[in-house]
Amino acid sequence: MVIKPEQMEKEVRAGMRGGKGACTVTQLAGKTLQRHCRLMAEILIPPCSSVGRHDHNGETEYYIVLEGAGTVDDDGVMVDVAPGDVIVTTGGAFHSVEATKHVDLRMIAVIVTDA
Repeated sequence: MVIKPEQMEKEVRAGMRGGKGACTVTQLAGKTLQRHCRLMAEILIPPCSSVGRHDHNGETEYYIVLEGAGTVDDDGVMVDVAPGDVIVTTGGAFHSVEATKHVDLRMIAVIVTDA
Protein backbone atom coordinates (compact mmCIF):
# COMPACT_ATOMS: atom_id res chain seq x y z
CA MET A 1 0.00 0.00 0.00
CA VAL A 2 1.17 3.49 -0.82
CA ILE A 3 -0.43 6.48 0.85
CA LYS A 4 -0.02 9.76 -0.99
CA PRO A 5 0.19 13.06 0.93
CA GLU A 6 -3.16 14.22 -0.44
CA GLN A 7 -4.78 11.11 1.10
CA MET A 8 -3.46 11.84 4.60
CA GLU A 9 -5.79 13.29 7.22
CA LYS A 10 -4.50 16.61 8.56
CA GLU A 11 -5.87 18.49 11.56
CA VAL A 12 -4.91 21.60 13.49
CA ARG A 13 -4.99 21.06 17.25
CA ALA A 14 -5.15 24.20 19.36
CA GLY A 15 -3.56 23.81 22.79
CA MET A 16 -2.33 20.29 22.00
CA ARG A 17 -2.03 18.38 25.28
CA GLY A 18 -2.38 21.71 27.09
CA GLY A 19 0.43 23.32 25.09
CA LYS A 20 0.72 26.78 23.59
CA GLY A 21 -0.53 27.80 20.15
CA ALA A 22 -1.74 25.29 17.57
CA CYS A 23 0.05 22.27 16.11
CA THR A 24 -0.72 20.52 12.83
CA VAL A 25 -0.98 16.73 13.01
CA THR A 26 -0.87 14.70 9.80
CA GLN A 27 -1.85 11.03 10.16
CA LEU A 28 0.78 9.29 7.99
CA ALA A 29 -0.87 5.88 7.84
CA GLY A 30 -4.48 6.74 8.68
CA LYS A 31 -6.16 5.87 11.94
CA THR A 32 -6.32 2.12 11.29
CA LEU A 33 -2.86 1.02 12.39
CA GLN A 34 -1.25 -2.24 13.41
CA ARG A 35 -2.28 -3.70 16.76
CA HIS A 36 0.48 -2.12 18.88
CA CYS A 37 0.88 1.13 16.94
CA ARG A 38 -1.42 3.80 18.38
CA LEU A 39 -0.06 6.78 16.42
CA MET A 40 2.11 7.44 13.38
CA ALA A 41 2.01 11.11 12.47
CA GLU A 42 3.96 14.15 11.43
CA ILE A 43 3.66 16.97 13.95
CA LEU A 44 4.37 20.53 12.90
CA ILE A 45 4.90 22.96 15.79
CA PRO A 46 5.08 26.65 14.81
CA PRO A 47 7.51 29.01 16.57
CA CYS A 48 6.64 29.64 20.25
CA SER A 49 4.05 26.83 20.20
CA SER A 50 4.23 23.52 22.02
CA VAL A 51 2.86 20.08 22.76
CA GLY A 52 2.04 20.22 26.47
CA ARG A 53 3.37 17.96 29.20
CA HIS A 54 1.93 14.45 29.17
CA ASP A 55 3.02 10.99 30.28
CA HIS A 56 3.16 7.55 28.68
CA ASN A 57 2.02 4.55 30.71
CA GLY A 58 1.80 1.18 28.98
CA GLU A 59 3.29 2.61 25.79
CA THR A 60 6.36 4.27 24.30
CA GLU A 61 6.36 7.44 22.21
CA TYR A 62 9.16 8.25 19.77
CA TYR A 63 9.67 11.74 18.36
CA ILE A 64 12.10 11.93 15.42
CA VAL A 65 13.12 15.54 14.83
CA LEU A 66 13.26 16.36 11.10
CA GLU A 67 13.54 20.17 10.95
CA GLY A 68 13.80 23.18 13.22
CA ALA A 69 14.85 23.40 16.83
CA GLY A 70 13.12 23.00 20.15
CA THR A 71 13.32 22.29 23.83
CA VAL A 72 12.04 19.05 25.35
CA ASP A 73 11.11 18.57 28.98
CA ASP A 74 12.36 14.97 29.20
CA ASP A 75 10.87 13.78 32.50
CA GLY A 76 12.04 16.93 34.27
CA VAL A 77 15.29 17.49 32.36
CA MET A 78 15.30 20.31 29.79
CA VAL A 79 17.11 19.29 26.57
CA ASP A 80 17.60 21.26 23.35
CA VAL A 81 16.77 19.19 20.26
CA ALA A 82 17.65 19.53 16.58
CA PRO A 83 17.26 17.52 13.36
CA GLY A 84 18.40 13.93 13.75
CA ASP A 85 17.57 13.72 17.46
CA VAL A 86 15.18 11.02 18.70
CA ILE A 87 13.18 11.53 21.89
CA VAL A 88 11.96 8.34 23.60
CA THR A 89 9.36 8.48 26.40
CA THR A 90 8.18 5.32 28.17
CA GLY A 91 7.54 3.66 31.52
CA GLY A 92 5.33 6.39 32.97
CA ALA A 93 7.79 9.17 32.13
CA PHE A 94 6.50 12.52 30.88
CA HIS A 95 7.56 14.98 28.24
CA SER A 96 6.63 18.17 26.42
CA VAL A 97 8.20 19.88 23.41
CA GLU A 98 8.31 23.51 22.33
CA ALA A 99 9.54 25.12 19.11
CA THR A 100 12.07 27.66 20.32
CA LYS A 101 13.49 29.26 17.19
CA HIS A 102 11.83 31.41 14.54
CA VAL A 103 11.16 28.36 12.37
CA ASP A 104 8.72 25.46 12.56
CA LEU A 105 9.72 22.32 14.46
CA ARG A 106 8.75 19.30 12.32
CA MET A 107 8.94 15.76 13.67
CA ILE A 108 7.54 12.28 13.27
CA ALA A 109 5.66 10.86 16.28
CA VAL A 110 5.11 7.13 16.75
CA ILE A 111 3.34 5.59 19.77
CA VAL A 112 3.72 1.86 20.32
CA THR A 113 1.68 0.18 23.04
CA ASP A 114 3.15 -2.51 25.32
CA ALA A 115 2.50 -6.11 24.33
